[in-house]
Amino acid sequence: MSDLDIRIEGCAGRITLTRPKALNALTWEMCRDVSRALDEWRDDECVSLVVMDGTGDRAFCAGGDIAEMYRRGTSGDFDFGRGFWADEYRMNRKLYHYPKPVAAFMHGFTMGGGVGIGCHGSHRVVCESSQLAMPECGIGLIPDVGGTLLLARAPGRLGEYLGLGGARMGPADAIHAGFADHYVPQAAWPELIAALERTGEWHRIEAAAGDPPPGDLEQRQAEIDGLFGGASIAEVLAALANSEAPFATETLGVLGRNSPLSMACTLELIRRARAADTIEAALEQEYRFTWRSMEHADFLEGTCAAVIDKDRQPRWLHERVSDVSADEVERMLAPLGDETLDWEEA
Repeated sequence: MSDLDIRIEGCAGRITLTRPKALNALTWEMCRDVSRALDEWRDDECVSLVVMDGTGDRAFCAGGDIAEMYRRGTSGDFDFGRGFWADEYRMNRKLYHYPKPVAAFMHGFTMGGGVGIGCHGSHRVVCESSQLAMPECGIGLIPDVGGTLLLARAPGRLGEYLGLGGARMGPADAIHAGFADHYVPQAAWPELIAALERTGEWHRIEAAAGDPPPGDLEQRQAEIDGLFGGASIAEVLAALANSEAPFATETLGVLGRNSPLSMACTLELIRRARAADTIEAALEQEYRFTWRSMEHADFLEGTCAAVIDKDRQPRWLHERVSDVSADEVERMLAPLGDETLDWEEA
């Protein structure tokens, strides 16, 4: 069975992720297939909009296929991951700029690469089971797939909080943070998608949307802004350590388990994305880290601990955030020269 079901249904270009046992994790070929479909439908007058969803009960898309990247990387094949990321980022950019409405129905887990395929379109739909997150610092990576731009545009310092700690967002929180647009109960999705296929009228999504169950982020906004406004990751951790609030203590514990190098680079990437405010700049900067991540960062170690051994006991390159120098961050995010991400597909 294919990992994607790509077809035209009525007025809609339809993309359904069909790897439920793998939580619909994206493979390299899936990224390329989505890109090709978007290219074919761009000028097809029969396609009024694109609708994406996923099979299974647990996830729209829980991320990229990092297990395969790990297998290739530990054998010395770094080019596989670099090529995967480059094509994935090109697909993310294509979705961001797509001239037709793109509706993503994101149930269950939508994380990492799932955010990249689901959260750059024009109509991002969540339901009661939706859980969105960018948890890459926990595997020695950084929020990528254009995630640093989404984080940079989140209200206040939510982007720093969500990017460094990988907190999961329910439907209300995802809408508040700017990762989603509309809440529609999942039971209403089949009828709504059928109407979109039949009519091609994107406004039916807005008509079907309602109020999500209450979330936490809006109420915590002021607290998060105060804790995550530091100029460096060390200042953020100091603010958390100096607070007696239970939320700060809990968050400090979460950050203490993540890769120090990844967190230091993530904070810098979010700040750079906020300044540049374009998808191209965000993706190009993210690629600088991911291109180097297997050789010079914690990605292989973090993936092993989370996905291969599953012991959740990674041995990071740095024991503490204070061990990460500003020069190391600059080296990880330095321009790649001839390897700079371009937008031409092979």
